[in-house]
Amino acid sequence: MHEPLDDAALLIAELLASRWLPRRHPRVRRALIDAELWQTVQDRLALSGLRLVDNIHADHVCVALLRGAETAVFGETGLNANNNARLPRDAVSLLVLLWSLIVLPKRERQAARAATAQTEGQTEMFTTERPIPSAASVSPVVSYKALLADFGLQLGRKTRMDGNLKRLETRGFIVRKGDDIGEGPLLDLLLDYDALAPRILEGALGDVLARARRQAQSEPSTPDQKSIEPEAPGADLHAEDED
Repeated sequence: MHEPLDDAALLIAELLASRWLPRRHPRVRRALIDAELWQTVQDRLALSGLRLVDNIHADHVCVALLRGAETAVFGETGLNANNNARLPRDAVSLLVLLWSLIVLPKRERQAARAATAQTEGQTEMFTTERPIPSAASVSPVVSYKALLADFGLQLGRKTRMDGNLKRLETRGFIVRKGDDIGEGPLLDLLLDYDALAPRILEGALGDVLARARRQAQSEPSTPDQKSIEPEAPGADLHAEDED
């Protein structure tokens, strides 16, 4: 007869079965506030070369490989590849583009709302904790038609781009609702913001983004064109150079 599983074991089992879990999940919520449970989960995952990935800017948590296990799992060839998710190069370019259009503006909005809440809280006699706004409440969406019109040629035209969008959706990076492309559970978890954001904002792509911004300001928008309207200069991302 098997012994009953504790909360740490159940949480790990659910994560491995589901690939990701929302932060509002009862066991995830408990782990986020119970340091002992969190450490127990991390210790047990580490025995299998895994780690629990959490990000206060994301609405989900997931499991990923420990750095030390990557070489054993992927080998030198896998580590030297442009990704370890078996995505073709143009799919990686599409992923980085969508990350730039969705995650960067979302982070700007979360930071702006958190700062506003903090300022308002300073006038209150009894301040309360105000968490960062959820990703679902501030995450922008990208229009498929606008994406195809602006970047279809660079991303392999419609058939190729549709195939890569399906790959990204299957892997949990994006979600699609009709013409809208939104943030998936893993988009802001498995891409390193600290490493990627400076390369996009300060690298060669900065010139592309600046040109796109000037063009957007000079051309009047049409009612049937759906695009992202960033709220801060750093989030004004409307382009990505092809890989």
